[in-house]
Amino acid sequence: MGFSDRLHHIKFWPPFLLLSITIGYSLYHEEAFMDIIQSLNAWILAHFSWLFSWSALLILLVLGIIYFSPVAEIRIGGRDAKPLLSKWRWFSITICTTIATGILFWGTAEPLMHLNQPPANLEIQAGSFQARDFAMSAMFMHWTLTPYGMYTITGLVFAICYYNLKQPFQVGSLVYPLFGKHAHGKVGTIADIICLYCLIAGMSASLGAGILTISGGLNNLFSFENNRFVLAIVGMLIVATFMVSAASGLMKGIRVLSDFNVRIFFLIAAIFLFFGPVTDLLLIAVNGAYEYAIEFLPRSVNWDNNPGESWFQSWTVFNWANWLAWTPITALFLGRLSIGYTVKQYIQVNLLLPAVFGAIWMTIFSGSALHWDMQTSGELFELMQAKGPESVVYALIKKLPTELVIGTLFLITTFISYVTAADSNTSAMSNICTKGVTPEHPESPVFIKIIWGTIIGLIAWIMIASAGIEGIKIISVLGGFPALLIVVLVVLGAVKLLIVSPDLDKLGK
Repeated sequence: MGFSDRLHHIKFWPPFLLLSITIGYSLYHEEAFMDIIQSLNAWILAHFSWLFSWSALLILLVLGIIYFSPVAEIRIGGRDAKPLLSKWRWFSITICTTIATGILFWGTAEPLMHLNQPPANLEIQAGSFQARDFAMSAMFMHWTLTPYGMYTITGLVFAICYYNLKQPFQVGSLVYPLFGKHAHGKVGTIADIICLYCLIAGMSASLGAGILTISGGLNNLFSFENNRFVLAIVGMLIVATFMVSAASGLMKGIRVLSDFNVRIFFLIAAIFLFFGPVTDLLLIAVNGAYEYAIEFLPRSVNWDNNPGESWFQSWTVFNWANWLAWTPITALFLGRLSIGYTVKQYIQVNLLLPAVFGAIWMTIFSGSALHWDMQTSGELFELMQAKGPESVVYALIKKLPTELVIGTLFLITTFISYVTAADSNTSAMSNICTKGVTPEHPESPVFIKIIWGTIIGLIAWIMIASAGIEGIKIISVLGGFPALLIVVLVVLGAVKLLIVSPDLDKLGK
């Protein structure tokens, strides 16, 4: 079967042409392009922030019900299904697929913004202990249970539909519990097209963060000038690497990269913890966790204007949009990994363990940034304003012994982090555009992966070269909004399939 025969033309060409035209117009008339997408971004935030926040909260409620219900003992793939991966491999691939460069870029930059620019509605003084506790609680909010819940519920529904209900490897299978056979007609095709666009936006936003982090490291460690040319070279290297990895298939590239990457995550965290102010970090974490717990409900939905609409849209909704943009197609990949394990084990590995990992990471890195900024009367925040958010983590690294070695290791980790996440998702999105993908023949042609990888790289470079960190935020919201509509349908389907009327015999318990 030739390339054209395997290509699913209806699903491939609409998003490809739309994105190609967008890239062309942005290069031809950058200022007009930025005005248009900034206006669209503002409209989405003004009208749909409530839908982002309430949907995210509903997802955690649904997962909690499923975890403690009889359906938690259902084995994905049926009673006799054997695991594709060991639990360690499963966990490492899940972590690397879902966090990309997020924790590396935002883990030190975001808390400084919350510390020095807390929401006006809370009436707390910038740089104070109150602001510090708020900043830490915000990191727990944005990087633990709620975002991983989005991946978990969507991936779980796909796993059950794909393996237990024998539905095809398509985004339409996510809404099969709600639409039945109609999920694979026009409804499914539209869902595939929307989700391809969403994931490209989400991956471009994360690639932008990765490019900024790496270029910032080259500037801080090796005095490379941070300009458009350097950003382009870094982006091309990352894209070329993840396309090579994706071309090698799941059992080769990503398994090796993710295993190595998670071990490096633990090593870097251990180094920071060993040489850092451990007692202060624990204190910051405990205070932040306490505030996170008692303020979880109001700050999840901006209840009673806590923390305030402007801050809420700029940070919480932005974070949910960024995670959601990846969610539908990432779910296909995560669901594919889960065969042989129970629903309860799936929730543990995809929700609970990643949330604990995120909490530990933010305790060490966000806590360190908060501690040192307060110790130096805002020195890190001033540096961030002068040289960009990508410079903060390297300023912290300079406080450690052998800064060049640790800084270089951090650069390599950032590089591999994005490559690993992009590898898995490029494979998933390419599979959507390919005919004949089955559990027995899970890979799409290499050429399709190259096309999507190139488009992702171009969009990321355009956005960060034109708008920097704001470009990352804008493209996250533009990708997250249509994905949100898909995920809402998935959650309703999960309620119907697994809570309201679960057929345990049909599901293979």
